[in-house]
Amino acid sequence: MAKGLFGGLKGVDAFGKTTEDVKVKTKTGAFLTLVSAAIILTFCMIEFIDYRRVTVDTSIVVDKSHGERLTVKMNVTFPKIPCYLLSLDVVDIGGEAQRDLSHNILKSRIGEHGEPIHNSFSAELRNELDVLNEQQKEGYCGSCYGGVPPVDGGCCQTCEDVRQAYQNRGWAFNDPNAIEQCTREGWSDKLKEQSNEGCNLSGRVRVNKVAGNLHLSFGRSFQTNFHNVHHLVPYLRDEENKHDWGHVIHDIDFEGDDEYDWTKAEKSKEMKKRLGIHANPLDGMSTWAVSGQYMFQYFLKVVSTRFKTLDGEIINTHQYSATHFERNLASGFQENTPEGVHLSHTTTGMPGMFINFDISPLLVVHTEVRQSFAHFLTSTCAIIGGVLTIATLLDSVLFATGRVLKKREAASHTNGYGGKAM
Repeated sequence: MAKGLFGGLKGVDAFGKTTEDVKVKTKTGAFLTLVSAAIILTFCMIEFIDYRRVTVDTSIVVDKSHGERLTVKMNVTFPKIPCYLLSLDVVDIGGEAQRDLSHNILKSRIGEHGEPIHNSFSAELRNELDVLNEQQKEGYCGSCYGGVPPVDGGCCQTCEDVRQAYQNRGWAFNDPNAIEQCTREGWSDKLKEQSNEGCNLSGRVRVNKVAGNLHLSFGRSFQTNFHNVHHLVPYLRDEENKHDWGHVIHDIDFEGDDEYDWTKAEKSKEMKKRLGIHANPLDGMSTWAVSGQYMFQYFLKVVSTRFKTLDGEIINTHQYSATHFERNLASGFQENTPEGVHLSHTTTGMPGMFINFDISPLLVVHTEVRQSFAHFLTSTCAIIGGVLTIATLLDSVLFATGRVLKKREAASHTNGYGGKAM
């Protein structure tokens, strides 16, 4: 009974067989077989390479992070601003202010012709000899001249201490020659010696992940009557000492906390390079000013970016877009553009370089993905089946066409021989 059941199933066999005796093998079929094998091998190899290739899918979601901080990495050269004149302040929309930043900031003096001055990685005017000269006999306590002492003890041992005490009090430091510590250190003379130098500022600044700005300006800033004031050293009033805010931006980058890990930082650089976003918009930018009364403004839109690697590692970083605006403050509130357009400014402005940054509410996610093995297997089967099917159809057409042509040729020969016989 079982034999009869399975015997009845032969009628639904989709793979009918032919015996060797009825198979016809042709040269055309052999050629198509070789071509089909080559095509299958080539396509399967391409599919395997595609299976092993790692691609990056990009998606955009809402950034739901909160309470984070950013690290601003910067490297800027000012050819005509001495280091002791250069001040870096950070203010954000939440009201937090960091004034005259020096932590993680390196100021390197540059000569009049652009050459670096060795062993001068400091914003202070004093050198080692000055430090030795400051050593007074035991019990010495310098006056702060009414300022708030920068350290506990109520003493200002150096000219720098007196400057800091004045800043803490909200006073301008106008007459260093009247300060005993400054006179002893020859502070005014050193101001003039370094007046033609430039400065390279590099380092990292930690800021809140909210809108804010970094501004580099003349002199130290302090707050008085709820207003920010920048005081300039006295010799700037001398017309012989001219400075301008022309600068070269070597690097300005926004880093995430993950990039403090060297391994993650390298992976982040690799991913950015692969995606073509490794270069920042402001890197390598050079600008020059025609006078010291020039204000440069950069408006940055910072976009949070996340990389997800194949091994499940997550790296948070940032990228940004930038626009640039500059203004000659000597023109006052009214000026005309080269195109003849009349402009009116609502604020006076201040000489310096201002980097205004805003945070985008979007998060760009780049995820490394690889084709699944099931997809590779399915594609391979489709390639093999498709090529063989097309080759079979083509071979059938060619074989049938050949048989028809042979029959016609044989018929024509037969008709020809019959005509001669008559």
